[in-house]
Amino acid sequence: MSDLTILYEDAHLVICLKPPGVLSEDSEKGRCMPALLREHYRAQGKNDYIATVHRLDKIVGGVMVFSRRRQVTGQLTAAIARHEITKEYLAVLRGHPEKAEDTLTDLLFRDAAHNKSYVVKRMRKGVREARLSYREIARTEALSLVRIQLHTGRTHQIRVQFASRGLPLLGDIRYGSRDERCTAALWSYRLALRHPVTGKTVDVSALPPEGYPWHLFGEIGR
Repeated sequence: MSDLTILYEDAHLVICLKPPGVLSEDSEKGRCMPALLREHYRAQGKNDYIATVHRLDKIVGGVMVFSRRRQVTGQLTAAIARHEITKEYLAVLRGHPEKAEDTLTDLLFRDAAHNKSYVVKRMRKGVREARLSYREIARTEALSLVRIQLHTGRTHQIRVQFASRGLPLLGDIRYGSRDERCTAALWSYRLALRHPVTGKTVDVSALPPEGYPWHLFGEIGR
């Protein structure tokens, strides 16, 4: 996959694919999406303002939205905070969930010093509620393919909520997977939002590229 795949754009925002290994935010420590987008628009002689309004973990790829206007940045950020933007993911779990579909609610504590999150039993400083819904869409003898909708956006939320139930994401060594042949099998599949300027619904989805382990599930994984 090329460094930059744009799925939707207008004068106010751009929705594109973040490759795994590329940072979501501005950074001097490695390749980042804002820099790639600015280079793209400068090459076209267009306004190169780009702001990150939500995040994906570095190891996770998929659909992201970025602001192209300062006046739109706050509106998109607020929509994210109010959970008004639909975010769906595909993930491969090691093991099988007890229920074919369910809503998971946990209290998560983030250890910023070690860049890791944990499920805890009671509210205290640094703890926030995390909630997601999932539906299993395919399985093999050892793995499950699930489609996930996030209702909150906590650090490593999907990874730690499933890992805490003995279902680490395939390849996610940080949270207990034994398989080192791939990075964490998590993909941002779909974003749907109300356009902050036009008011129209923008609904964009993209399947993972070749190289992700969806082929393990046959045609349903594609």
